Amino acid sequence: MAARGVGLLTRLPLCSQRRSRVPHSISRHLSCPGTRVASVGSEEQPSGGAETGTEDKTLQKKFSEVQKERREQAQRTVLIHCPNNINEKKFLKYLSQHGSISNHFFYESFGLYAVVEFCQKDSINSLQNGTHTPTQSTEAAIPFKSRFLNLKLKNPSNQVSGQSFVQADSQSPPSSKKLFELLSYAESIDAQLTALLKAFQLTEENVRLRHLTCSLIEDIAAAYFPSCVVWPFGSSVNTFGKLGCDLDMFLDLDETGNLSDHKNTGNFLMEFQVKNVPSERVATQKILSVIGECLDNFGPGCVGVQKILNARCPLVRFSHQGSGFQCDLTANNSIALKSSELLYIYGSLDSRVRALVFGVRCWARAHSLTSSIPGAWITNFSLTMMVIFFLQRRSPPILPTLDSLKSMADAEDRCILEGNNCTFIQDINKIKPSGNTETLELLLKEFFEYFGNFAFNKNSINIRQGREQNKPDSSPLYIQNPFETSLNISKNVSQNQLQKFVELARDSAWILEQEKKDQPSSSSHPWGLAALLLPPGAGQTSLSRKKKKKPMSEKVKGLLASIKSNSPDRSTDASGKRAVSTQA
Repeated sequence: MAARGVGLLTRLPLCSQRRSRVPHSISRHLSCPGTRVASVGSEEQPSGGAETGTEDKTLQKKFSEVQKERREQAQRTVLIHCPNNINEKKFLKYLSQHGSISNHFFYESFGLYAVVEFCQKDSINSLQNGTHTPTQSTEAAIPFKSRFLNLKLKNPSNQVSGQSFVQADSQSPPSSKKLFELLSYAESIDAQLTALLKAFQLTEENVRLRHLTCSLIEDIAAAYFPSCVVWPFGSSVNTFGKLGCDLDMFLDLDETGNLSDHKNTGNFLMEFQVKNVPSERVATQKILSVIGECLDNFGPGCVGVQKILNARCPLVRFSHQGSGFQCDLTANNSIALKSSELLYIYGSLDSRVRALVFGVRCWARAHSLTSSIPGAWITNFSLTMMVIFFLQRRSPPILPTLDSLKSMADAEDRCILEGNNCTFIQDINKIKPSGNTETLELLLKEFFEYFGNFAFNKNSINIRQGREQNKPDSSPLYIQNPFETSLNISKNVSQNQLQKFVELARDSAWILEQEKKDQPSSSSHPWGLAALLLPPGAGQTSLSRKKKKKPMSEKVKGLLASIKSNSPDRSTDASGKRAVSTQA
């Protein structure tokens, strides 16, 4: 099963001390005692500069460089299921006999697990040579020698009481209570959005674990395709992933497919004998079918394997018990990896981008505009495209158009995939930063205003050109696929869901506008971003059905007025200030 995500804010406590600092006790970090985290290639972005976008412009690595470094890092790493009462020092000393350890951390999923990175790949061979296949009295074990190991204590009673054992946290987002505490203690809406980003974004440890999981699956696929690579794509690598998100994998057989491109000398050309099938799609289906069988029968920790081969993009879906990730494995899907690179660039150009995307996604999830179940809902990818488009429309623009990125590209950036021109500049350091200094608070409010009044009935969203265009068909929401330009990435969205989005956007813009008029010291209702996350049915009916020329429904006005006048949490402390409620 995948790590569980944060629940909706079903009941928000009231808080008046919005200008207080966040107590150290509620600050959140996923690192564990003894963890050493390398900063090279980290997916996490600097925390500063979110308000103006003028953060320090240090050299940033290309997406391809980061992914190659992460893969090499994962190949030197093992995943070990440990007993709960393990002693960390003894554990590391035991492993060190096989080689120096570069990095390690512990986490909880279905038990206690350790991720251990050695300095040299040979250390893994040494460790595996000293590892045996377990014998079962009633069951037979399949002797597949992976890098997913199990550690047992020979003499558990020898563990001395009082010794310092490891402590580990889960790989899940913060609870609703913790999230609201972070938002209520923030000093501004900008600080709220930044706090939300820090609380939900993938940690260094989580990113390492995702790449390791891909590497473990690659070991299985390599039995058939020795030159294959399993790359993570989507939320796991594009800088917009949140804790608990699924792990999308791409089985890259390009090295195998391009063997004929290798230079040959002389008068002869040598080719492999291969099986022929009617189409590339059939080949993909056969490959995934076999890999799916291997995962189901031989893959340690791979459970609930489903082969969904007749989908538009065939895939194998399964749960990886050790990491806790829900995984989707595809093949022949290189455009998806290129899309991940494009979002990586956009997310790296300005720190406001990620903060705004996380805020909008959290808002959409709180109001059931998005869902993990396929259907007529707006997807997170569509919301991200809408934020990017909105930021391209600012004056001056915060983000460049895709056509602008294409015009900056060099010869080495040229990329044609499946007949689609996917060329854009890959070196982030060559892109001139924006001179726009608008605050996150302003951007969030105007995002809702912009799309609350967008002419969805006739216009489409196109990040290639960064301007509104006539819709090519009658889909309620039309967002052009950035590379496969004839496709609409939001074709699934129904008219009812789009109308719900528009009404909620208008309501949210009105709520943020009222924040300017209220005095912070006298505010006793959920404010700023927290007010936007009030779910439908929290004391009143949903945010909907507005009258013409009125920016907000009477029901929402009544809800906020009721909260202000009838709050049960208006107790005061000895100093006369209102006490902060932390009830969830």
